[in-house]
Amino acid sequence: MIVEPEEGCVLRSDEELQEKTVVELKPHNAPITLVDYDPAWPSLFAREEQRIRSALGPRALQIEHVGSTSVPGLCAKPVIDIVLVVENSADEPSYAADLGAAGYTLRIREPDWYQHRLFKGPDTDINLHVFSAGASEAERMLRFRDWLREHPDDRKKYAAAKRHLAQKTWRHVQHYADAKTEVIREILARAEVMTE
Repeated sequence: MIVEPEEGCVLRSDEELQEKTVVELKPHNAPITLVDYDPAWPSLFAREEQRIRSALGPRALQIEHVGSTSVPGLCAKPVIDIVLVVENSADEPSYAADLGAAGYTLRIREPDWYQHRLFKGPDTDINLHVFSAGASEAERMLRFRDWLREHPDDRKKYAAAKRHLAQKTWRHVQHYADAKTEVIREILARAEVMTE
């Protein structure tokens, strides 16, 4: 049975998700697979970072390993999340063809959400998130990663929330990601108070 949204969480419709998806949207209709932290994840990121730098050169303003696979000790979906910052992510001709030639495939285009683009990798399961220079969402992802690396209590809290949600059956993986919003906001609010 597909889950109902967590209290306060609005799950996007198939139509809303398909509108931003470049390929055909296929339902997941299953729980989420989480695995224990794998010490090989940083080297998988490093290989992708080199491939992206080779494809884009100085147009790659910043490349960062983010998401749960970037936090030692945290369980995760075995997908390497990477933030790529370019001058203007809306200007796809300035970078997308070169990423495509390196084997990356554009999957999601979200002009109304920080001009976000998402590519999948050629031979490693990755989510390559492309943002423009100065995008607050990229900065938020880095702040969250850094906080979890340094604060084991919040890392455990986040892991517990992920494990609880992962057991449910999700129509789309994005719905699982959206359901984590509340715990992420709570942790980020604590991070902002502590760093002011």
